[in-house]
Amino acid sequence: MGSVYLRGKTYWIRYRKNGKNVYESAKSSKKMVANELLTSREAAINEGREIVISHGNFEYLKQLILDDYQVNGKRSIDRVKLSISHLEGYFREYKADRILTSDLRSYTAERLEQGASNGTINRELACLRRMLRFAYQDGRINKIPFFPMLKEGNPRQGFFEHNEYLTLLRVLPAYLRPVIIFAYRTGWRKQEILKLKWDQVDLKERYIYLKPDQTKNEDARSIYISDELYKMLKILKFKSEGNPYVFQNKGKPIRFFQKAWKTACKDADLSGKLFHDFRRTAARNLTRSGTQETVAMRITGHKTRSIFDRYNISSQDDIRAAIERQEKFLSEKSVTKSVTIDEKKQKSNLGSKAQVINLKR
Repeated sequence: MGSVYLRGKTYWIRYRKNGKNVYESAKSSKKMVANELLTSREAAINEGREIVISHGNFEYLKQLILDDYQVNGKRSIDRVKLSISHLEGYFREYKADRILTSDLRSYTAERLEQGASNGTINRELACLRRMLRFAYQDGRINKIPFFPMLKEGNPRQGFFEHNEYLTLLRVLPAYLRPVIIFAYRTGWRKQEILKLKWDQVDLKERYIYLKPDQTKNEDARSIYISDELYKMLKILKFKSEGNPYVFQNKGKPIRFFQKAWKTACKDADLSGKLFHDFRRTAARNLTRSGTQETVAMRITGHKTRSIFDRYNISSQDDIRAAIERQEKFLSEKSVTKSVTIDEKKQKSNLGSKAQVINLKR
């Protein structure tokens, strides 16, 4: 017995064929259409007629993954749409069952020529692989090709020194300065900051709250509002004029500022810096100031220790300071004797019970 179900805004049907479940899109938002398709498929199976299912083009594959993100409420859909835009330019005319490993290698070569990084290309290939996995589950293709992924470099280790942060603040447009101040202090992700609303800010108790559906790892968290942030938020609240978003420009929430960011970084002689570098910087500054790592992780929103350790990066100044502390520690230890061993004299004075100790420099 088959069934009809809704995936996103499109109805799908499920039925049994040769002992296996077959999933097929009705390509309609009307349940009646899906019921009619299911009836025709089951009739064909009972009568022994062959069922020909289109393997689907890229538009079909795209809809599969977009439906999945919508149904499951995944928040990284913007990143997936960006990957789709690049994939579509190459695979638009491909049928799902005609995508081969050689095509994936050709796509990779083309994206490399366009200047895309290895990591970006890998994310795009992973998106396509997931599309094909959905098509395989729906019975549209018989196998998924091998995906040759590129080697990615070591995780980025950029961060802002305090003087760099101050320099950047001076050249940024005024509407972006509060965003940067908040990021430098908290290490929150860009979207967590830009989507912050006043109903999440308690100026009386001086706390800011994030709900589970507002964080990447789906963990609720809160931070105490420091004096600097408190003064800034009071001013922003006064200027908000009823706008629900904390950070805004001319009465509208801030969504994108890539052009303004690149211009400011260039003017500050900080080309190549990323907004995400503030996340690493906050993690490092918190631990440098003596904050316990578990507490720092709750502030920045890191769920796993390995990711936090990656961001808590040591600079050359950190290494130098560590060696200087070690030197001071050792210099305070009492030294009772300084011994120089003359090899020839040692051999002549060895007794029958003497033990030779080999000292290596």
